[in-house]
Amino acid sequence: RCASCHAIVAGAPAGPGPNLAGLLGRRIAGDPEFDYSPALQEAREAGGVWDAAMLERFLADPEEALPGNWMGANGLRAEADRLAVVGYLQSLR
Repeated sequence: RCASCHAIVAGAPAGPGPNLAGLLGRRIAGDPEFDYSPALQEAREAGGVWDAAMLERFLADPEEALPGNWMGANGLRAEADRLAVVGYLQSLR
């Protein structure tokens, strides 16, 4: 589901969503090639960083984690799915 909007190859252009290469450890709204929602820009300004816990929280319910964000997905309900995505993105470092 994520691949329809997000690239994962470093240097690939952003699509409807930002490139996720190197996401873990990156500041929220940290892809300079992407136009983020004000909600994510505010999280960046507040010093927010994508760590495993924050990403899992966001994947569970994007609107609850960062109200007002523009991501259209409803989240991943199954914990196993969220952990698999987080683990996969960690492996791309």
